[in-house]
Amino acid sequence: MANTTREPQNTAILSTKTALLLATLAVILALFTPLRTSLLSALPKTNSTLRSFSAMSTQNMKIVKRPWNARGHADHDWLYTFHTFSFANYFDPQHSSFGPLRVINEDRVKPSTGFGTHGHAEFLIWSYIVSGTLEHKDSLGNLENLKRGEVQFTSAGTGIHHSEYNRNRNEEVHFLQIWARPNQRGMKPHYETKEFPDELKKDRLLRIMESTERLGEKSEMSPIGLQADLSMDASILSPGKKVTHEVVKEGDRKVYLHVVMKGREQPRQGGAKIKVGDTVLGEGDGAYVHGLRGPGSIEVESVGDVPAEFLLFDMGNA
Repeated sequence: MANTTREPQNTAILSTKTALLLATLAVILALFTPLRTSLLSALPKTNSTLRSFSAMSTQNMKIVKRPWNARGHADHDWLYTFHTFSFANYFDPQHSSFGPLRVINEDRVKPSTGFGTHGHAEFLIWSYIVSGTLEHKDSLGNLENLKRGEVQFTSAGTGIHHSEYNRNRNEEVHFLQIWARPNQRGMKPHYETKEFPDELKKDRLLRIMESTERLGEKSEMSPIGLQADLSMDASILSPGKKVTHEVVKEGDRKVYLHVVMKGREQPRQGGAKIKVGDTVLGEGDGAYVHGLRGPGSIEVESVGDVPAEFLLFDMGNA
């Protein structure tokens, strides 16, 4: 009988304790909801959050097309060239540079001719070979014959002399010569050559040049390092295919795209074409892309009837 009497009392005590505990928990949850929200907001962003940032980064994107035949142009017989930015006798204050980018020249050099020995200082200079063979010779003792897929890089630093020549007697050499301003002066001159085969560029973006600050440990497959907040990718994009470039750094970024020409003029119909946003670029066209922020991305689609070879530059403001 004693046990029968004690059991209901114990049950009542437990029920009271449970009710008090539940009430206390409810108060704690109510009081600490703002704190919980703050803690959650401070947690690392998930992939879905990054994707939303990526979408937001393109909302203010502005694309300014640079038509192929609006660029500076010169025909010296031995040299047939287009200048994206002011260069030599071509000057346009609206197209003098973009971020650290200073020169994009699309050059064709006739057989048995070339650029004689000349000097450079305090510039980063590289050549992207499209076709033919370009001989490079410099005051550092380098002598090379560069072919399709190879990129030759010179950090002129305190000063260097070099020549670029087409020794072939039958075929012109077609290449892009690109200059950028370094983020430091007085560097020791440096030379580097690397091959980037077409198969690595097909239907993907391949990093060719990268800031030394983002380069990491160098390997056989790593890009060429340069002392500027600038990255350059190359792609050979099949018709109907798309690639997405993830902006390389947080904050405001500039992007420039250039479609490599196959002939001396843009085809009147057909040919290689890419689409960025609502803007279509044909062979020889370029585009300034403003308003991008990292983290974020930009999509490029091939909309022509042949594969489109193009370069994509991602850079800071200086």
